[in-house]
Amino acid sequence: MKRVVLFFAGVAAGIALVVVAAGWIGWPVRFPAATQETATTDAKTEARHEAPGHIELSEDQVREAGITFAQASGGMLKRHFLAPGSLIPDADHIGRVSVRVLATVTELRKRLGDVVEKGEIVAAIESREVADAKSEYLAARLTNDLQQTLYARQKTLVETRIVSENEFLRTRLTANDAQIKLDGARQKLFALGLSEAEIADLPNQPPESLRTQFLRAPISGRVSERRVDLGGLIGREGQESELYVIVNLDDIWVDLAVSPEDIGAVREGVSVKIRAIGTEDEANAGVIFVSPLLDRETRNARVIATMPNKDHRWKPGTFVTAEVPLSGAPSTVIVSKKALQTIKGTPTVFVRDADGFEARSVRTGREDDDDIEIVAGLAAGETIAVQNTFTLKAEFEKDEAEHDHD
Repeated sequence: MKRVVLFFAGVAAGIALVVVAAGWIGWPVRFPAATQETATTDAKTEARHEAPGHIELSEDQVREAGITFAQASGGMLKRHFLAPGSLIPDADHIGRVSVRVLATVTELRKRLGDVVEKGEIVAAIESREVADAKSEYLAARLTNDLQQTLYARQKTLVETRIVSENEFLRTRLTANDAQIKLDGARQKLFALGLSEAEIADLPNQPPESLRTQFLRAPISGRVSERRVDLGGLIGREGQESELYVIVNLDDIWVDLAVSPEDIGAVREGVSVKIRAIGTEDEANAGVIFVSPLLDRETRNARVIATMPNKDHRWKPGTFVTAEVPLSGAPSTVIVSKKALQTIKGTPTVFVRDADGFEARSVRTGREDDDDIEIVAGLAAGETIAVQNTFTLKAEFEKDEAEHDHD
């Protein structure tokens, strides 16, 4: 019994000794809260960095790699189809210097390629019909002047009853008839191509010049064709009636052939991009005509677009290709094709986060030449890498290889 008492007394003394020692050293030991939070954060960061799909890059590394960013956003894809065609002169800017009578070419003032102004004299012809028309006009002019003078005198005399009213009426009728003949002779000269100033100056011209007619340019431009020679006979059936063809290339037409499948998408007024075949030249043109008919042989529809050509860089006859835009529904998320990389057969974008990038698989939809629609995997407003994403792909594949090796 004494041994049992001594045993429990020893146990109690040991417990007391332990309590005293613990109080002396400050038990229980408490760790600072900041240390615990730091440890937790470091653990989470390390876990995230080690997680598959995350790429850690510093700002300096991103800058050195030339990686640029952009926010994913919605919009319209620039979808189009291609249509072949060629350049032709604007039909509203083609002028022809022609004659309406049988004549001989006596003067040609312009050569191929020469620049002409509207109304400038470019050639001269001699014609018996022109001489007859001018003579008829001069005779009608003299007769009319005389009859009008007689009419004015008779009008004064009839008021004083010196002449009878019947005689006055005959004089007035003759004066009206002379005026009608003069007007008819003037209109004939207009039809032959004479201007108002030329007709008014006819009484001052020498008789030998009556057979001569000067031909003027109907528009400003350059001489593209000369169809007659000096001394040539022109103006009758079987003979050439045009002396020059003048073309103004400040504007030019694009003649396109569009298939029946695509013609429904073409609208007048839309802008199309024109590229010359075999060169880097390109320009924008506006559609002004969509034919409602299909060509019997080619089964294509004709579409005409016009574009400015002030520097005359575009030449008629050049073969071109037109990008005709297609309308469509807007997309919620569109990104540049440069932002996409294919990883393990899946389209992938690299989403920017606080300390690197997340390689995220996406599902794509429609596309155009530059952009592509993201159907799933990316939200509008998220920041993604756009330029030099192949660097991120290489870094991702390297990390994947290291994880597989571990």
